[in-house]
Amino acid sequence: MAEDLGGYRKSYEKNTLTQEHSDANPYNQFKKWFKEVEETPGVDEVNAMTVATIGVDGFPKSRVVLLKSYDEAGFVFYTNYTSEKGEAITHNSHVCLSFFWPNLERQVIIKGIAERVSEEVSTAYFQSRPRGSQLGAWTSPQSDVIADRGYLEKRLEELETKYEGKEIPKPDFWGGFVIKPVEFEFWQGRSNRLHDRLRYTPGGVNWKLERLAP
Repeated sequence: MAEDLGGYRKSYEKNTLTQEHSDANPYNQFKKWFKEVEETPGVDEVNAMTVATIGVDGFPKSRVVLLKSYDEAGFVFYTNYTSEKGEAITHNSHVCLSFFWPNLERQVIIKGIAERVSEEVSTAYFQSRPRGSQLGAWTSPQSDVIADRGYLEKRLEELETKYEGKEIPKPDFWGGFVIKPVEFEFWQGRSNRLHDRLRYTPGGVNWKLERLAP
């Protein structure tokens, strides 16, 4: 029997989003919203974002990862390049990022082109990670089928012994992707489902800002 979820309803009342009060530069608008979400209780990981890719099997797939840096060069996250997500991006570099911040009833969707960051940037970030996370990158053959949890625990023990008292090198198969935006959409929840949606697209020297129907 189907589960009826029609009774799940929420009225969005917290904020508004207008063109007049939005920054002409979407990176600045993102930074403003990100800071406001950071300063408002209710979200444990403000940098959590959904990355949607088109897999080698032709199906779209989304998963949550953590944004690790951003500026006008793009939005950066790190992963195993041989994982399903890494292979998908290598196959098709068109991706979509989305951030949902329920504490302020906001969402940001970013379409962009993914590229690998330099080895120098990936290595610098890898070396800044906790030692356990560094070992984890070596331990997991991400997205591969494994027999059981014991495989990972045994592999981790072996690596802890191997690198005891030593610096852990960055794996060749691990590093960052930078997503270079071609479109931003900022969404602010409003009452009666008449939400505010503003889209930024390239428009020559400056970005073109338009309101979309909800």
